[in-house]
Parts: sequence; C-alpha cells; structure tokens
Amino acid sequence: MTQDEMKAAAAAAAIEYVEVGMIVGIGTGSTANHFIDQLAKIKHKIDATVASSVASEERLKGHGITVLDLNTAGALSLYVDGADESNKSLHLIKGGGGALTREKIVAAASEKFVCIADESKLVDVMGSFPLPVEVIPMAQSYIGREIVKMGGTPVLREGFITDNGNVIIDVHNLSITDAVKMEADFNRLAGVVTVGLFAERPADVLILGTPNGAVTV
Repeated sequence: MTQDEMKAAAAAAAIEYVEVGMIVGIGTGSTANHFIDQLAKIKHKIDATVASSVASEERLKGHGITVLDLNTAGALSLYVDGADESNKSLHLIKGGGGALTREKIVAAASEKFVCIADESKLVDVMGSFPLPVEVIPMAQSYIGREIVKMGGTPVLREGFITDNGNVIIDVHNLSITDAVKMEADFNRLAGVVTVGLFAERPADVLILGTPNGAVTV
C-alpha cells in the first residue's frame, strides 16, 4: 500500500465520526483532501463545513459542500485534519502546508479533533519535521535570533505568504521533548502569530493509515 493509499484509509475511517446535522471543521493538505473527497459521498448528512484554508474551501465548494465562516458557524462538534508529525501523547506538528493559524483556530473551536495521517507520522520525539512558525513580517529577524537562542535553526520559507498575509519560518534541528512548554515559549515571542505545535490542544483521536488499513490510537 502506498503512502497516499494509507492516507486515504485513515480519511475513510474518520468519516465514522461524522454525524447527521453536524458542521464539520476541515483541515488543509493532502490527507485532509482525502477526507474532503470522502465527505462528498455523505454531504447530504451534514449541515455545512468550516475550512481552515482557501485551498480547502475551494475543494469543498467544488464538491457542492456548503462552507461557512467560523464566526457564523459558532462552536463545532468535529474537526478533521492531518499532521506532519505526532507523538504518542497526540501532540502534533502541523503547518507544512502553511495553514497552521487557521487550523489552530478551527481546532480550538471544535469539541473533538480527529487527526488523520499515515503511520510514518507517528514518532517518539518530534522535530525531524521542521517546525513552522507564522510570523508578522517586521518581526522576522528578531524571531529568527530568538529561535537560535532556543537551539533551533530558522529558515525563511521562500516565496510563501500565508492566507493571513504573513511569512513562515521553518525551524530545523529541534528535539521536542516538552511540546507544551515549547508551544508556550513560542507564544510569548512578540510577532509570532502561531507556532505549528498543537500540544496545549492536542488531537483527541489519531487515526493512522497502515499497510493493513486504518488503526486508531
């Protein structure tokens, strides 16, 4: 089974969490796209969706699925999204696709967060995948210096602007043993919009696609 097929298996398993009349929060990226395609088959069951990026919104609308603004939708019952890394505490690194701020907002507004990924994303210690940090442009150099003090190597994501008009610094060479503390440390830096650590609000359920199908952690 290919990596893409494993992602699709995890996405299909997540459909079981969708209930009649829900407004479903939808993440961003290749695995979330599989979930959107699965959701299209049962779109008559749900009331609407809230998308965490322009790209996901366009894909949902392409399937004829209603997309609401989060302010209009209010509290959500369910949020489904992928991850770039997860540890066994279901702390996540997200933001490889650059939508980390909106993803974190939709996750915070949701009662249940179901994370879907292929089995390679589950690691003992996070940090092999560079940690994305969305930054106000004028703070870019300052935050870069602070990242160096924290032991990371900051790399500006070239030619990329977020849906919110900001830049992303990808932090390499981290070994994240205390994800909750590191998330708080980044949040204290002036000019950081969001760090791609989802630890203070981790996933509630992790569904991993494996060669033998989907496994729930």
